[in-house]
Amino acid sequence: MNHTAKKEYLNRLLIIAVPIMLSNLISQVQMLIDRIFLGHADNLYMSALSNVTSSIWTTVSFCFSLSIGASILISQNVGANKKDRVEEYAGALIKFNNIVPIGLFFFWFFLSEYVFRIMHVSENLMPLCISYARFYAPVFLLTGLAASLSVILQTSNYTKPMIIYGMLRAGLNIILDYILIYGKLGLPALGITGAAIGTTIAEYVGGIYVLFVFFTNKKLITRPTFRSIKEAKLFTYLSSAKLGLNTALEDFAWNFGNLFLIQLLNNINELAAGIYSIIFGVEILAVVLVGAIGNSTMTLTSEAVGKKDVAQYKGVCICAYGLCSIVSAFMVILGIAFPEQIVALFTKDASIIASSGIYLFLMSINLFSKSANIIVGNTIRGSGDTRWMLYTQLFGTVGIILVSILFVNICGFGIIGVFLAVLVDEAVRAAINFFRYLRIVKNWENS
Repeated sequence: MNHTAKKEYLNRLLIIAVPIMLSNLISQVQMLIDRIFLGHADNLYMSALSNVTSSIWTTVSFCFSLSIGASILISQNVGANKKDRVEEYAGALIKFNNIVPIGLFFFWFFLSEYVFRIMHVSENLMPLCISYARFYAPVFLLTGLAASLSVILQTSNYTKPMIIYGMLRAGLNIILDYILIYGKLGLPALGITGAAIGTTIAEYVGGIYVLFVFFTNKKLITRPTFRSIKEAKLFTYLSSAKLGLNTALEDFAWNFGNLFLIQLLNNINELAAGIYSIIFGVEILAVVLVGAIGNSTMTLTSEAVGKKDVAQYKGVCICAYGLCSIVSAFMVILGIAFPEQIVALFTKDASIIASSGIYLFLMSINLFSKSANIIVGNTIRGSGDTRWMLYTQLFGTVGIILVSILFVNICGFGIIGVFLAVLVDEAVRAAINFFRYLRIVKNWENS
């Protein structure tokens, strides 16, 4: 890969990824501030938040992942310059992508308690979890549309509106959370319920803005016409959703493993899940950056497949992982240099602050493998193969359950056993996925 090509791939990656990065980073900073507010209000709120967000995100990510198939097919047809097919897939996505999320709204509003019972949530945490889930549930009514609009922005290589979206949503959320959690401006202190209400209101305001962009911005080259949406066939949506279903099931499998870890932590003590939530909250700041690069990677490698350009396919993957390695190295430095200062942002408990440094270090080391799985995984998806990542994730989910039981229940490692299990899982899957990527490239070059 020559210098000119490398520069071109980096530029195209960043054009798509940076606005998504900034939007997601702003959102994650907002979520961190939520955790800081809740952690200083009551330590139990952190454990409740960990249980709720882990379980709800399992279904949120499932909804977003269903649209992955449409994103791949739209980008491939953009690369192949087949505008009619772009219209067809985009129109079907907008028309039908909210079917599953509406069902999930009713599920979380009425049946959330059964999920938390399966997770062995304690009686002290149960009412907190149920309250948050019910007040957050209306967000699902927006999820399908939000995922569809995100695909249109990304496949149009125009993601700048996501910055304003992130600032608008996060800024409003922080203000509302401060008022509602602590009871400012004469309102009652609602604690974790206030956090859920603030998040829901902010999501709706952000959704209105993105919808405005969809209708008014002329740079959205993959935006379908009203006629395409009206005439879209369910079969077209199902054909793309079938491709996305593998990714949705992959996310579900990952989240199932994560939910098992939360359950395992709940069995250790009430605060263990809270510690995991703190470390996960720090890690997610890096993951949203890596994830944004991963989204960009999938778009550009899908275009490369449409154009039959193997050089772009390889070059984008290499450049993307190089960027992610820089992010991972930075997190390692932070984890070594300022562990107690970082953890102290989320809790006043001196014992948690003193003991969490090792968890922060393990998390930062794990980012190198996690980045490989995100970037290489999206490169493999860009080829049109979404089954492979499902298979490796199923293998990983079974593996992390068995290894975590070994480390926690048999070896007696406690909380650190959970982090070690995560480290092993990501590293093994990274190696397996990398060899699959090499095989795809070799087969392409030999064809």
